[in-house]
Amino acid sequence: MADYLPRLADLLLQKALRASGAVLIEGPKWCGKTRTAQNAAASVLMMQDPDKQSSYLQAASIKPSLLLQGEVPRLLDEWQIAPVLWDAVRFTVDQRSQTGQFILTGSAVPSDNLTSHTGTGRISRIRMRTMSLCESKHSNGLVSLTELFDGLQDIGGINSITIDEFAQLITRGGWPASVGVDLDIAEQRARDYVDAVVNQDVSRVSPVEKNPGKVRTLMRSIARNLATEASLATLKSDVEGFEDSISAPTIASYMNALERIFVVEDLPAWNPALRSKTPLRSAAKRHFTDPSIATAVMGITAGRLLEDFNTFGYLFESLCIRDLRVYADYLDGNIFHYRDKTGLESDAIIVLRDGRWAAIEVKMGANDFDVAAANLLKIAARIDTDKMRQPSFLMILTATEFAYRRPDGVCVVPLGCLKP
Repeated sequence: MADYLPRLADLLLQKALRASGAVLIEGPKWCGKTRTAQNAAASVLMMQDPDKQSSYLQAASIKPSLLLQGEVPRLLDEWQIAPVLWDAVRFTVDQRSQTGQFILTGSAVPSDNLTSHTGTGRISRIRMRTMSLCESKHSNGLVSLTELFDGLQDIGGINSITIDEFAQLITRGGWPASVGVDLDIAEQRARDYVDAVVNQDVSRVSPVEKNPGKVRTLMRSIARNLATEASLATLKSDVEGFEDSISAPTIASYMNALERIFVVEDLPAWNPALRSKTPLRSAAKRHFTDPSIATAVMGITAGRLLEDFNTFGYLFESLCIRDLRVYADYLDGNIFHYRDKTGLESDAIIVLRDGRWAAIEVKMGANDFDVAAANLLKIAARIDTDKMRQPSFLMILTATEFAYRRPDGVCVVPLGCLKP
């Protein structure tokens, strides 16, 4: 595929195929799962093909193994349309006793009772997200997270992305089909995505019909509370300010549906070993899987974003979290946020599987660098290094021009210079 932009998930998929009999790629619609899977597949079954779907479903109900026949790795796209395929793949992998047999893609998580076996030991999982700035070629990649974790001290680089361009990157999003197209088209596609979520997608994962108006209002509430620890009660109160009353179980049900179609991806709290008994907060921060979902549901264009730098700041943080999640997946790590009862916090904590970790504060401009650096150093000082490692690095992730290491050791890195 000549127009295919390589993804970090390409390498993760190849690694997973070498280790497991089947690989499940999950993620939001339009994030590029099918294209990435097709690049690695030798044969393809497209369950969404309207000309063949009825016959596929009939085959799945009678003899699902028929749909698994073909060169391997065989791609089963949107497999959850016929959930019996999960158990058929698991059984076939057991029978063949070979790795790299199947790739499954899906943009929704089926109900728990639709798969009679988890697939542990047979089916690996990869979470795919929208494109990071490194993947879309907007970041020049002059600063590597891998090298920072390995102890690199001398960093440098110049970010060429302007504030105007950051606003555009937020509203166009990391959707592969929107890379390189006119901004107004990209923004319209993000609005179309939200419309599809509100009117169709949330009802695909639940037998209970969802009220589109309330789904949209809830998404607007999440957007207004982006990058905060807003509780379900807060979201409920916010929704009721614009809609009729809504029950707490209904709010929870709607949130669950949005999570299962990979629209909402909250950032969990980190629970490290501390020197003192300072209580930690455990609430997750609210985030969409892509910042363009927030701007689309609020009706904000790139031009309007430049008129409201308070909102811009929260959305820039969400953009940074999206990229850090993509990079952490590549590094075999996870992302958290840190906040204790004294108010000391870090916007992102990257924790690798081998125990290495790093703390990151997001600041668009240089005016807050000194405060951010002081906070990061305080967090590092509170960690019990008898039980945990020292941080591999402390970073201020920013929209400014230059990448460098401060005299206090804290790295200043523009998002437009970062790569995994």
